[in-house]
Amino acid sequence: WVFDNKNGMSSAYEGLYINTSRDRMQYSDYPMPRSYPDFPHHTQIAQYFEEYVDHFGFRGGIQFETRVEHAEEKADGSWRIRLKSAKGEEVRDYDWLLVANGHHWDPLLPEPPFPGEFAGKEMHAHHYKSKRELAGKRVVVVGMGNSAMDIAVESSEVAEKTFLAARRGVYVIPKFMLGRPLDQFFTSARVPWRVRRRLAERLHRLVVGDMTRYGLPKPDHRLLDAHPTISGRILDRLTHGVITPKPNIERLEGDSVRFTDGTVERADVIVYCTGYKVTFPFFDASFLEAKDNDLPLFMRVFHPAHARLAFVGLLQPLGAIMPLAEAQGKWIARKIRGEYSLPALPEMKRRIEEERRAMFSRYVKSKRHTMQVDFDDYMFELDREIRRGTTRR
Repeated sequence: WVFDNKNGMSSAYEGLYINTSRDRMQYSDYPMPRSYPDFPHHTQIAQYFEEYVDHFGFRGGIQFETRVEHAEEKADGSWRIRLKSAKGEEVRDYDWLLVANGHHWDPLLPEPPFPGEFAGKEMHAHHYKSKRELAGKRVVVVGMGNSAMDIAVESSEVAEKTFLAARRGVYVIPKFMLGRPLDQFFTSARVPWRVRRRLAERLHRLVVGDMTRYGLPKPDHRLLDAHPTISGRILDRLTHGVITPKPNIERLEGDSVRFTDGTVERADVIVYCTGYKVTFPFFDASFLEAKDNDLPLFMRVFHPAHARLAFVGLLQPLGAIMPLAEAQGKWIARKIRGEYSLPALPEMKRRIEEERRAMFSRYVKSKRHTMQVDFDDYMFELDREIRRGTTRR
């Protein structure tokens, strides 16, 4: 959330606002200021995290500007970590390793690349910083996710022409519905998922309607069978004709782009909003990797083969990630303190496979849908699992 941060890992751009509401994104023990809007700017979110650290007084326990060069599991399950900072390299030993390096920082470009050559500028959304880069240009934005919608809207405010190239149809969900943030509807995990989805579909049809009416392709799936695309502005810009929807790119032709419907448009910039790779550069690939962004874990936290390794935030929620990471952190702390025990290995593997079968059967097949969870269902099930694990000790 730090714009233009030192290590280049942040994907924040100048005009970024959150797409999950303030009340659903905040930590349980430190609410966001009520002066914040329902959907704060990235500067406000960054400030919130700074104030959170200072409120609980653990800034001195963090070693900043230190790169983890390599992590190696020792024979007893503990960890040897090689670090690099301005002071040089050093090696330290730790009892546990918690991996929280995020999954929106290593850009994924179209695979395979579009044929042909492009004479203009090609960039991934990760490197996009400001709409000023697009002023007066003819811009093609590739993708239909949240970043694509935001960047297309920003482009339409300053560019000569903006094209939105869709690889597949999606349901665009506005940030507000019926005067409330959309993520505050249908939040009870005690209501069956099928019922919640039917209600969401009816509300979407009432408020938004048919996506093809906006010139966008018809989705090939039901609502919430793919990660939602949330935008309060894209539909307005489409209906005013300042963004031109297009199908996928067929090939690059010098200063032009040919689309799969046969149309050709001159372009100066292509922005690829095509997702990210899940990578762990501090692990040897032979030890652990997320091939095709897929890493099976017990409830997206514990690895069944490595007893003192846990992951935080390695999930893609229908909802905000921060409260989930907070709940995961508390769960891991219980495990480390000996207040919770994991299920036996066969049971753990069985439940991992059950979760994966349910996820892959529901979601559109894509590298984007390898670690999906529903916010409320996950929190509900995590609470149940903690209670079960407390009695296993």
